[in-house]
Amino acid sequence: MGYEYFIGFRYLKSKQRPTFIALIALLSVAGVTVGVMALIVVIAVMAGFESDLKSRILGVESHVVVMGQAQAMTDYRKVLKQVEQIPGVVGATPFVFSQVMIRSPYGVSGAVLRGVDPDLAGKVIKDFDATSLVPDRTGGPPVSGPAAVVLGKELAKKLAAVKGSQIQVIAPAGILSPMGHLPAMKSFQVAGLFSSGMFEYDGSLAFVHLEQAQRLLRMSDAVSGIEIKVADIYQAPKIAGHIEAMLGPGFWVRDWTKMNQNLFAALKLEKTVMFIILALIILVAAFNIASTLIMMVMQKTRDIAILKAMGATDRSIRRIFVFNGMAIGTLGTVLGVSLGFVLCTLLQHYQFIELPGDVYYITTLPVKLQWLDVLAIASSALVICFLSTLYPARQAARFNPVDAFRYG
Repeated sequence: MGYEYFIGFRYLKSKQRPTFIALIALLSVAGVTVGVMALIVVIAVMAGFESDLKSRILGVESHVVVMGQAQAMTDYRKVLKQVEQIPGVVGATPFVFSQVMIRSPYGVSGAVLRGVDPDLAGKVIKDFDATSLVPDRTGGPPVSGPAAVVLGKELAKKLAAVKGSQIQVIAPAGILSPMGHLPAMKSFQVAGLFSSGMFEYDGSLAFVHLEQAQRLLRMSDAVSGIEIKVADIYQAPKIAGHIEAMLGPGFWVRDWTKMNQNLFAALKLEKTVMFIILALIILVAAFNIASTLIMMVMQKTRDIAILKAMGATDRSIRRIFVFNGMAIGTLGTVLGVSLGFVLCTLLQHYQFIELPGDVYYITTLPVKLQWLDVLAIASSALVICFLSTLYPARQAARFNPVDAFRYG
């Protein structure tokens, strides 16, 4: 260890320091500690929200969607076989998609009708059990034929519908009559309810058998598109590009990152803004570090003069005071990281904070501690602390020893 660090360490341990300087140094450590701890906890909670939201979205939506650009897909079976051969694809299923109106004896609501194949949908849609759309497997009131529907929990509340209720689905595709265009309408029996935890889906989605959706919408043997599940969700954009290149023009391919681009971009922006705002706490603590060093330089005027007279260079003097400031900043950062880790662990295992379930889609704070975030926070804190030491250290290095002996 160089003599600069030895002297800097002695300055930190010195019991002859004025109480005021020691108090400001402690406040500096506390400020850095609180700032780093708050940053770690807030960023971990926001990462948890993002991860939980992503999991809920992918529980209802597929990873990749293939649709025809101009019209419904009639040769979907051929496309289905081609897609299933692509490395990384673990499942694919056709689907029908349309805006409809649903009417019950107690209410009316707009909805999104999705026709799915019960034999294939379970391989793609994680949180939906399509077996309730198959006759004689509902486990509830008998459903005549495949005319069963599964409603989102919130949508069922709007319609005051329960399992076994009769509802009518009204679709825009209809027939021309002497009285004009008549929309298509068909009765369904509620075979079950589903809950994804996302109001956007639970309040609008209705699942029916693929064949029933085709009949209602008069699509014959065509489908709206194909939903695909991949082994690695982060490879979805790459696989989507491969599928688009393989199928050629006439097809529209989008992955889950593009379909939810605005939502995740907003979450990323919010996380960045929170990082900047909470980093201001560390910046305030850094001003305290600078104040501590300035007063320390003023106190150690004669020591600096003696060191320079003995041959110490300006660089060596700078190192002494930079070391002092970084020691304070490093101690605060280490304490902040430790306390942040402890607090995140406690929030993961013990639910101290409860959220109202009628307002939020979750009832407890989700916490996901990512080491890259911790590393970024700790590095940012150390950089801010380092920058705060430069001015006091520079002023100490520029000090003229003659003036110290003359006026000291």
